[in-house]
Amino acid sequence: MNIYLIRHARQNSKLCNVNVELSVVGRKQADLLGKRLANYQIEALYSSHYYRAKETAEIANTHLHVNHEIREELREIDFGDLEGNTDSYNQDRYGDFLKERSAMTSDLAFPSGECGADVWNRAKHVLNEIICTDYKNVAIVTHGGTIRSLVAGVLGIDQANKLQFGLSLENTSITQLVYHRERNRLYLERFNDYAHLEQEPELLRRNW
Repeated sequence: MNIYLIRHARQNSKLCNVNVELSVVGRKQADLLGKRLANYQIEALYSSHYYRAKETAEIANTHLHVNHEIREELREIDFGDLEGNTDSYNQDRYGDFLKERSAMTSDLAFPSGECGADVWNRAKHVLNEIICTDYKNVAIVTHGGTIRSLVAGVLGIDQANKLQFGLSLENTSITQLVYHRERNRLYLERFNDYAHLEQEPELLRRNW
């Protein structure tokens, strides 16, 4: 079984984890994602309930025409007191916390928010449900922090080190897990694959 973890397309705000819809660029990214996934024989589509993930899945699904299930367990990590703020505000107000977190010595929870283990412990139940189905190809539209926590959990890596998985996950990038039924084990096949965006550099995060 192939399980494709997909980061949502670009939202229309740069504020921390605000629940907003996609930008014009984000809708184009989601359409390109759907065209690519149309070649992957996707049988089921899941997403978090946040607008940016749900809308990404809906646009991609215009090319897939499969059942779309919305699961709150797939939401982004709770940034707690940092949510709704600009990056500069959070750096000024929570700079010491962010510096400690980037050192990756422990799985720190955001002030009044979640840590990586919290995300893994809620989101892994969706993975476990999926691998008990007869599907061969499933797509999950979720969030960057959630993808990092899921990959760390699958690989048995300390959640404190999840930030080592790529400097930045591209919007609509594909991270592929493969479930081997006989071995009852998940494998990481690829990470942060955004080939469908590479011909249009303006769609990449460095140009946002």
